[in-house]
Amino acid sequence: MNISDTKATLSFSDGSPSVDMPIYKGTIGPDVIDIRKLYGQTGKFTYDPGFMSTASCNSSITYIDGDKGELLYRGYPIEQLAVNCDFLETCYLLLNGELPNAEQKAKFDDTVTRHTMIHEQMNFFFRGFRRDAHPMSVLVGTVGALASFYHDSLDINDPKQREISAIRLIAKLPTLVAMAYKYSVGQPFMYPRNDLSYSANFMHMMFANPCEEYKVNDVLVRALDRILILHADHEQNASTSTVRLAGSSGANPFACIAAGIACLWGPAHGGANEAALTMLKEIGSVENIPAFIEKVKDKNSGVKLMGFGHRVYKNFDPRAKLMRETCHEVLNELGLQDDPLFKLAMELEKIALNDEYFVSRKLYPNVDFYSGIVQSALGIPVSLFTGIFAMARTIGWIAQWNEMIADPEQKIGRPRQLFVGSPVRDVPGIDKR
Repeated sequence: MNISDTKATLSFSDGSPSVDMPIYKGTIGPDVIDIRKLYGQTGKFTYDPGFMSTASCNSSITYIDGDKGELLYRGYPIEQLAVNCDFLETCYLLLNGELPNAEQKAKFDDTVTRHTMIHEQMNFFFRGFRRDAHPMSVLVGTVGALASFYHDSLDINDPKQREISAIRLIAKLPTLVAMAYKYSVGQPFMYPRNDLSYSANFMHMMFANPCEEYKVNDVLVRALDRILILHADHEQNASTSTVRLAGSSGANPFACIAAGIACLWGPAHGGANEAALTMLKEIGSVENIPAFIEKVKDKNSGVKLMGFGHRVYKNFDPRAKLMRETCHEVLNELGLQDDPLFKLAMELEKIALNDEYFVSRKLYPNVDFYSGIVQSALGIPVSLFTGIFAMARTIGWIAQWNEMIADPEQKIGRPRQLFVGSPVRDVPGIDKR
């Protein structure tokens, strides 16, 4: 972060003296105006609901250019990482800043693999949930509960303990997500296997049972791995900001990640792929698409096209192109091209990519549209979609949390407000109320 020779001058029309504020330049992206001394110098705060124009931190992890449709992890384009790396390589990159060499990768993979089991007493936690509990509520509870088992890695000021916590969270999330699924369908938990890759191990824990051998399908494993890579981090979004805010108080990493999972659970954040699949089921069949499209175009209908367009990307979501390829690979591998739901999805995609109404508004299919279809094809239930998202995003949360703890400028988060309530008044006696 370099200070610019240029300064921003804030002037007031009421005759108050103007104020000069420093401007900082990042590596790429917009400059930022440092307003930390604004209140002290003027007695005024800024007003920015949703923090749409506010940089809450400096970070060297992820960069997004929404206008260009660009997503970089530590400077590497997501398109290259998703094709040339697996998920654990991406984890190593986000945590350490550089891609691992062969020796580093082998050591990191082995370390994560040997931390995938959870304490046997955790099984009792699951018995406390109703069978129909939403997997996200189960994850919020069980991830937060990890802090009660690992007292040896709760000192956030010890870099070594932070590293151990990071490994434990990356390793144990797939186990907990799979257990949440198994519990919901009444099947026995499947222990992790050290001879399988990260994504293959997760699919084994999800879909194997003690009655027969589970055969790992490399095409499907690669599809899951790509989903994880594409969702690993996404700059200062709502859940990442939640993790940072929780962490700024000194809360332990397990509590912070549980807070992130709770935020991700919101339908406006992590539930978009679920909403896209629900929309497809509501449309019902290819014949109903034209009528549905007309409703979408009618502003008064209240019908929205879910899984298209993005708040940040004003062009094509760079993750969507990769997920689209994966989507078609999975459907071909499983022979589902003629399945009514997937046929409907592909027809809707075709119309949206060619209809002038959607093209002119840049309402392209986003990563959620395709990942929902892929997960459904893999046999993952809709209720678990956000759990998969949490499993992927845990590495981003941990990397961001770790960066924040090590930042010398880090302070406890304390947003300000514009108070619009009642001014000071006296409490009347009860007979006068």
